[in-house]
Amino acid sequence: MQEEVGVNAEFYEEIKKLLPTAEIFYQEPMSKHTTFRIGGEADVFIKISEEEQLKILIPKLRQRQISYYVVGKGSNLLVGDKGFRGVILQLDDTFGEVKVNNDVITARAGASMAKIAKVALQNRLTGFEFAAGIPGTVGGGVIMNAGAYGGEMKDVVTKVRFLKPDGDIGEYTGEEMCFEYRNSVLKHKPEYVVLEVEITLQLGSEEDILATMQDLAKRRKDKQPLEYPSAGSTFKRPEGYFAGKLIQDAGLSGYSIGDATVSEKHSGFVINAGNATASDVKALIETIQKKVHEQFGVHLEKEVIFLGEFAD
Repeated sequence: MQEEVGVNAEFYEEIKKLLPTAEIFYQEPMSKHTTFRIGGEADVFIKISEEEQLKILIPKLRQRQISYYVVGKGSNLLVGDKGFRGVILQLDDTFGEVKVNNDVITARAGASMAKIAKVALQNRLTGFEFAAGIPGTVGGGVIMNAGAYGGEMKDVVTKVRFLKPDGDIGEYTGEEMCFEYRNSVLKHKPEYVVLEVEITLQLGSEEDILATMQDLAKRRKDKQPLEYPSAGSTFKRPEGYFAGKLIQDAGLSGYSIGDATVSEKHSGFVINAGNATASDVKALIETIQKKVHEQFGVHLEKEVIFLGEFAD
């Protein structure tokens, strides 16, 4: 990823000519595209529907040293109040085809985790129930090895197809993805764009799969502040501890900076309780890290990605 260089109106017009069928927006508020409902303007925001669009555009951006960042549903992301100088590429449901062949699901990167879980259920395939409530796309999920309730992407992913910055297509096996807790080899290659993910599951009982999904959905609803905008779990689980418990024990449940608030329902979530700014959230995250470290000697590593320019 190059140093951030903004996109002027002239290059915006050039992008529109390069991608005549794409939905392209100039100076687009990222608050419309993140689950936090927070974020300043991206110079250019493009909804990507075809691989060819990426193959055409990314070399041009790199040639001009213009930064780009790929998003799906905008979960796990905090965009600064001053926005993003460059191009945001969104792989959404238009890039979200899901195919099934026996026990193998092949999903394009923009497919939501919930959509894949539903397809798995319809085909009596078990092993993906854990992901049904994860609010993101499979492209982002495979990069960060998303997981919940004892399951992770590393347990089911057998192949990942991606676009290299030079325009070539590459593939990694599940083993070559080098999955670790909330980590993978592609997390360290932000210039690569996930295109497709192969997931291998097992045949099961539709009744049992549905029951598991319903149980996990109830547990999420009971324990997580789903009624507020957030980026999901704010911090990674520190070894030997639970982030939410540490934050609660530090006396920070309900603590706020502006409208950025530590959820009283689950202290591992920072929520937007109204009109929080990105700077409010960033300051609250840093405060939590400082206080937990002071009291318990544990460093909480944030799971939320900070993107763009933040106000001083």
